[in-house]
Amino acid sequence: MSPAAVDSVQFVGTATTLIRLGGFTVLTDPNFLHRGQRAYLGKGLWSRRLTEPALTTSDLPRLDAVLLSHLHGDHFDRVARRELSKTPPLVTTRQAARRLRRHGFLTFGLKPWQQHHLDKDDETLTIEALPAVHARGPLRALLPPVMGSLLSHERDGTVRRVYVSGDTLTGDHLTEIRVRHPDIDVGIVHLGGTRVLWQTVTMDAAMGMEWVGTVRPHHVIPVHHDDYGVFRSPVEDFVAAFGRSGATARLTVPGRGDTIPLMAPQHPRGSVG
Repeated sequence: MSPAAVDSVQFVGTATTLIRLGGFTVLTDPNFLHRGQRAYLGKGLWSRRLTEPALTTSDLPRLDAVLLSHLHGDHFDRVARRELSKTPPLVTTRQAARRLRRHGFLTFGLKPWQQHHLDKDDETLTIEALPAVHARGPLRALLPPVMGSLLSHERDGTVRRVYVSGDTLTGDHLTEIRVRHPDIDVGIVHLGGTRVLWQTVTMDAAMGMEWVGTVRPHHVIPVHHDDYGVFRSPVEDFVAAFGRSGATARLTVPGRGDTIPLMAPQHPRGSVG
């Protein structure tokens, strides 16, 4: 396999990545605001971006799909709404799909465990919505529905599985994901310990380690941890906790713009997961 064909994750910033699996390229949670600009979180809430994205929309390659965990301004912003191509399928929650369809996007709204399939020559990419919990208690009603996603790429009789956590807290839903999908090659985990109205709504370092211990991906890639002022849990805390835990997974903390080759195990077609 040539270097250009190696499966990879490129970190753009926040939860924005370019995931390349075989002939497929998927953009996740497109956030292209610049440093100092505000991301609007709804209900009068906002946060100012502290960093620059590694790419602009004009730098993007041809996309086969856009994957959106939920409709918050730090995951899908006004730049994405204005400048992204409307041609690739946009796979997201049902609520976000309805709203973005009105802006001309080709949307596919999924509820947990539903799938969307893409085919290209002799390979297939399946995007499966996984359950996620953005908040608990009264705050849950104020935040948009969110989903995790499992990307299963099948080619030449093998399958590679990449789980994108979305903005979620820990809970029983992670155990159910582990039962249904016990062989996850790569886990892209949204961290940051985001605080909204004095409540934590994304995983901090301790919850991130609980996520690792429950989901058990072979390769862990943390994102979504230092781009906005509402992020309160530094990725360094997660790295330290990971080191103390004795976890056997591979951990890669990318800098913005870094491309990480995905060398984790792949599984024979028909294997559990």
